[in-house]
Formats: sequence, structure tokens, C-alpha cells
Amino acid sequence: MKNRKQEALDYHSQGRPGKIEVVPTKPYSSQRDLSLAYSPGVAEPCLSIKENKNDVYKYTAKGNLVAVISNGTAVLGLGNIGPEASKPVMEGKGLLFKIFADIDVFDIEIDQEDVDGFVKTVKAISPTFGGINLEDIKAPECFEIERRLKEELQIPIMHDDQHGTAIISAAALINALELAGKEIDKVRIVVNGAGASAISCTKLFISLGAKKENVVMLDSTGVIRSDRDNLDEHKSMFATTRNLTTLEDAIDNADVFIGLSKGNILNADHLRSMADDPIVFAMANPDPEISYELAHESRNDIILATGRSDYPNQVNNVIGFPFIFRGALDVRATQINEAMKLAAVKAIADLAKESVPEIVNLAYNKKNLCFGRDYIIPKPLDPRLIATVAPAVAKAAIESGVAQNPITNWQGYEDELNKRLGLDNRLIRVITSRAKQSPRKVVFAEADTYKILKAAQIVNDEGIAKPILLGNVEKIQSLAAEHNLEIGDIPIINPRKEAEDLDRFGELFFKKQRRSGYNYHEARKIMKERNYYGAMMVETGKADALISGLTRKYADTIRPALQVIGTQDEGTKVAGMYVMVTKRGPIFFADTTINVNPTTDDLVEIALLTANAVRQFNMVPRIAMLSFSNFGSSKDASARKVKDAVRILHNKFPQLIVEGEMQANFAFNTQMLNDNFPFSDLGKDGANTLIFPNLDAGNIAYKLLQEMGAAEAIGPVLLGMRKPVHILQLGSSVREIVNMVTIAVVDAQSRQSEILVPAHV
Repeated sequence: MKNRKQEALDYHSQGRPGKIEVVPTKPYSSQRDLSLAYSPGVAEPCLSIKENKNDVYKYTAKGNLVAVISNGTAVLGLGNIGPEASKPVMEGKGLLFKIFADIDVFDIEIDQEDVDGFVKTVKAISPTFGGINLEDIKAPECFEIERRLKEELQIPIMHDDQHGTAIISAAALINALELAGKEIDKVRIVVNGAGASAISCTKLFISLGAKKENVVMLDSTGVIRSDRDNLDEHKSMFATTRNLTTLEDAIDNADVFIGLSKGNILNADHLRSMADDPIVFAMANPDPEISYELAHESRNDIILATGRSDYPNQVNNVIGFPFIFRGALDVRATQINEAMKLAAVKAIADLAKESVPEIVNLAYNKKNLCFGRDYIIPKPLDPRLIATVAPAVAKAAIESGVAQNPITNWQGYEDELNKRLGLDNRLIRVITSRAKQSPRKVVFAEADTYKILKAAQIVNDEGIAKPILLGNVEKIQSLAAEHNLEIGDIPIINPRKEAEDLDRFGELFFKKQRRSGYNYHEARKIMKERNYYGAMMVETGKADALISGLTRKYADTIRPALQVIGTQDEGTKVAGMYVMVTKRGPIFFADTTINVNPTTDDLVEIALLTANAVRQFNMVPRIAMLSFSNFGSSKDASARKVKDAVRILHNKFPQLIVEGEMQANFAFNTQMLNDNFPFSDLGKDGANTLIFPNLDAGNIAYKLLQEMGAAEAIGPVLLGMRKPVHILQLGSSVREIVNMVTIAVVDAQSRQSEILVPAHV
């Protein structure tokens, strides 16, 4: 825990402090640009807005700008910690808005607990924003603050702590009731907790048809009864006249339990006393009201949801709030009303019943997620959410009369939403989520370095991989202690002292290489070298993947892997691929590390290997074979070999989308490509996979993009090996090592589940 605390502090402090920044959206490199951005050019939009206030949406960022506002009085599970201490949470909320819905955010922390003062402050700054997300404000003040701001301002306002959880849990409840064969107006509901979320959830359930008389709510002192003293107006709304006092009384024969309280207050006896097919939403975090395991041991007919990502049916606000605001902003709604919230509920509930795309199955390492007791709400990483929930909210705003900018072309709107967020910002999250579903054993050949130890600790703590460290045990433990790294449960192996394995590994290596100049004694001796030992661990199944190369030349690292493990098929080429994570999505570069001057046949093989790797990311490869020439414009031998490779690929693999030879700008500029070469198969979407004509071009290209900050490079991913071996770039950062380990785990998962597509298919 001490180490994780430091990890969190480092994450927020290293580099540029915090998690968000302001980025210009217009050119600013010339004096002319600056004169348009500021004085004197800026006067023109100012005068236009003075004449027509709505032009502020035309000439400024207001229409896509949300304020995340808090006074820090009810932060997460931390309580009243004040405005400054709440700022990391508000920045985090801003990050979620951006990565899930492309909404810009200013986080604003107000030193004001008085309702009048808070409302006055927010009203004063409201002209800046297209919407306001209230966050982490304690009850009952939060109810009054939201009510007054909604009455007095004409922009979307939502207190997510209330309505976010309510919307997601309501969608889950609709689907759970359908599976249980129950009607919402007949079920008996117990709500444990009486804070902002619990009250908002209950109100929304009633809007959906639940009967108030069928609801029993509890707070920290027990059942909220009408004969209790000092009940505020919000609790009084749900006070019961029944003779119930405790949770045991309330839950007896109940159909639904909604937990928004604290961990482990629900036990097996409580569950057994509930009606058939009980629905239990245990949403306390980090520990739910009852553990997943105990709940299923107690009742085999239970439908269970929690707030945790490591169990089915996670009630996560990120499924809702980014897309609700997206829809509200896009029609310039004057508020987020009940109709819009109910539309979001229905859209989320309906999405869970649709066929799940493969990218979601990939992210959660599932073969076929489908609507049922373990899948009643969509997963947070489902890319369909933005184009499902936002349009539903926008339509409800229009139909309820609060939209100032109605949408008429709904297909165009959905296309625009899908383009806002390419797969780029999801790729790492998706593969990390998949890796965590079934972590594999990854052996690190250079464990006596700080970066490797740090990366190993991270992937171990995060459940991404099961690390195995190679090296001198005392040296590794000393290095870990020096840097306060907790690696106590990670196995450490010193190959020089593993006599039994040295004998066995040496004998296996001798059988493989006895006609390549090695005698038995040399074969056993070379196994003491960690790259050979680590490769043999993978070869014999003692590990699932090998990571090395941080401190050694590429050739010195790949040679042992080739000698011990070998390629997929005899004669198969080996190539290096980088995943370049860009704003337009992930782009795959090959060959960037191995083949200096590939022949035509080599280029064909590299293209096929790369296409196979791209499919592992659940993407359809769209390949551009690059050159200085366009479709025969040069007869130079360098261009001709690329042209010939494309011809072979077209003839032998007609289902593969591949074009060339072509210049790199045509691979991405589809307008220019269509104007000049309308026959190209890349004309609609452009390329996502680039095959370079030689190592000079590939290596220079990825390093330029990386160093100019235009892309994050993940790699090099080694292609063509029979088992997962991945070689780091010299001097890789800890983050880059963690990313490579994640890819190695997904690679191993794919191979072991026989998902991998053969290279020549």
C-alpha cells in the first residue's frame, strides 16, 4: 500500500503536474496567426457576439466546454476535505469527459460551503461554459444547489453523484427485472443508504414505475420511519409507516436490494430471506455490501451488480455522464431534464441486449458476452456508448422542448460522434483490460535494472502479468530495497545456480543447435546467459513470454530467441512492428527494426505478418506499401520491388486491403488519394498499417514521430516468432516496458487460445 501511495503521487506530480492542460486549436506559429487570435483580429468575433449573444457558440469553445465544480465537501470516500484537496478528483473527472466524449473541461474548486454563496459564484462564472457538472457536494446542500442553478441558468446542469449512479443503476434494474420475470410496479425494494445517490436512484426508480409504498430506505440509524424525529425533507419523502426497524426486518422477502452505503453489511442470511430471483446492487466502493463470492455461494438465483470492475455488471458512472452531456451540448439544451435522463436509461438498457462487438469481448477476454444475468449493463469500454446514449439524450431534449439547436441529420450526427474518438485513446485501455482478465507468466531477462524492476512491480500489482525475474537474487533484492520497490511475491531465478534446469535446458539446446557449431558443454554453458535461459523457459512452458533488450543491442537479444524458439515456420521472416498511438487512431509501422533492405518476397512476408498482428488488436488491416513513387510513377528498382510485392499480395491474398506503391501522404489524405487515384481501395478510410521499403525509412519515421510528440510508440513488437518474445528499445521508459508486457500477455493469450490467425491466411 505504501508503494501504491507513492505510485499515485508520482503519477500526479511527475512531468507536468496534474492530469489536464489547455491545447490551442488554431494555428499560432506566425505573427499573422497571433494577430487573428488576439488583437486586433479578436475584435471581430467580440463585436458579433455583442450583437448576437448566441454567436458565442460559433466563435468560442463554449459549446464544448463543461465546468466540473466542487467545494470538496463530499469527496469520494474521503468526506469533507476542502476545495484544494478535491482538485485531483475534479481533474480526473475532466480527463474522463475528454477521453470518453471529447468534451473539454475546466475544473473549478470553490471555497464556499454556504448554499447562497455557492450558487452566486457558479452563476457569476456560468457565461464561460456550455454546461456544468456539479461534483462531490454533500447532502442535503447538493439538492438545493442543483435545484436553484437549474431554475436560474439556461445551460445543462447535473450533479453526477446523484443522477449518474441513478441512471446506470436504473438501466441495470430494468434489465434485471426482465430477466427475473418481475414487474417494477410490484417489486419490493430496499435501499440501504440515504445520501444524494440513494435518494436520486429511488426517485428515478419511481419515475420508471416503482411504487413509493413498496420502497423501504435505511440510513445509518436504521429504517427511515415516519415516526422518527428530525428527518429532512428528502428522507421524509421515503419514510415508511410499516413496523420495520432493522435491515433484517426490511429485507425479508424483498425483491430488490440497492446498496449505497458501506462494505460487508449484507450477509448470507439476509440474502436467503429475500424473494426468489433476488436482485442485489451492492454498489459501495471499494468493498461492496456483500462480496461477489459470498453472494453467489448464498443464492444461485441471484442477479448481482457491484461498483467494481473485476466482477460482472459494474455500475460505473462513466457509462452515462460523458454521453449525457455530449448529447445535451450538441443540441444546446437549456437543461438536463427528466425526459433526457430517462432516455439515457433506456438507451443504456437497450444497448446491453444488442450483439456485443468483438472489441468489447477482446477488452474483457470474453468469447461471447451476451445479455443475461452476468451482463445486464454495457461495459465501460464499449465504443458504441457515445453513438447510442448521446443521440438518445439529444432526441429527448428536442422532443421535450429544451433544445436550441435541433439535429435533423441523425445518421450524420452518429458518424460525427464515432469520428470524435478514434480507437487510439482506447487501445491501451482495451489491451490492458484484456491482459488483466487472464495474466500470463512473463520472464524478464534484465531484472537487475531499476526500470525492469519497477515495470515488473507495476504489472504484478495491476494484475497484468505474473513476472519472473532473472538475475542475481541478492543484487535484485538490494536494488528493490534501494528504490523501495515491493517485489516480495515475485519469483527471482539466478540461472547460474539452477543446476537441474541448466542440464535440461542445455540438452535441449544442444539437440536444436548440434549441427550449428555447439558441443554439449558449450550448450550447457550458454544457458547461464539470461537471454538464453529466459528463451528456454518460454520454449519449455515455464514462462509464457520473454521481455528483454533494455540494456543490450537488438541483435544480441534476438539471436538467443531465434536459436532457442525459432520462427513460426521454417524460413519465416522475422520483422519488427511499432504501434504508433496517434490522434487519428493507432497506426502500425513495419519493418522498423530488423530487415535492412527487404526483397519483394520479404515485403510480402512482412505485410502478412503485420496484418496478422493488427488483427490481434481486433482491427482490420488497411495496408499502404510505401515508396517515393506512386503507382508506377518511377521505374527505379526500389519502387519496382514494392510494386511487385503489392501485385503478389493482390493475386495471392485478394481479401487483404493493400495498396501501393505509394507516397506516405497519399496513405492518409483520402481526398488527395481519391482525386488522383480513385481506383485505390484505401480511398474511403485511408491506411492504418504502413510497410516501409527499407529499414532506413521505417526506423527514421517512427523515431521522428515519437520525438516530435506526434505519437506514442509502443514496441518494437517482434513478429514471426513461434512463441511470444518481445524486445525492448534501448533505454525504454517504465511506461513503455509496461505497454510491451501488456502486448506480450495479450499475444500469449491469443496463441494459447488459438485465436491467432496464421500468418499466410
